[in-house]
Amino acid sequence: MSEEWTPKRVSALIALWQEGLATSEIGRRLGVTKNAVIGKVHRLGLPKRQSPIQSREGEVVRRRKVRKTEAPAEGEVIRLDQLSYGMCSWPYGEPGTDEFRFCGRSVVPDKPYCAEHCERAYVRSAKDSKKSRAA
Repeated sequence: MSEEWTPKRVSALIALWQEGLATSEIGRRLGVTKNAVIGKVHRLGLPKRQSPIQSREGEVVRRRKVRKTEAPAEGEVIRLDQLSYGMCSWPYGEPGTDEFRFCGRSVVPDKPYCAEHCERAYVRSAKDSKKSRAA
């Protein structure tokens, strides 16, 4: 079921858009999806904004800055609701149990994991190794 775009909600959308808030945040504040926000912005003809992802020499670069997070203290339990952008999301334990937690250390840029967990998560296959040697 869709929410109606009342004049009051449209005014709020325009104000939040001009503030530069992310579409997902605008949607959260207005109680709609980010796609609903994008569609309404397009229909209203609001000015386009620069994408947070830019391409530079074929490489995808995220413009937002990664917050440096301190490594969690030894024995500290990082739960899902404590994870934030820039924190390693490598899970430990069985989901649904009290022991389930996340790593929480600083991530490698453009990856969801810290350096240690990236080594475990991104393993090149023998086929990939042969291709890179042939190139």
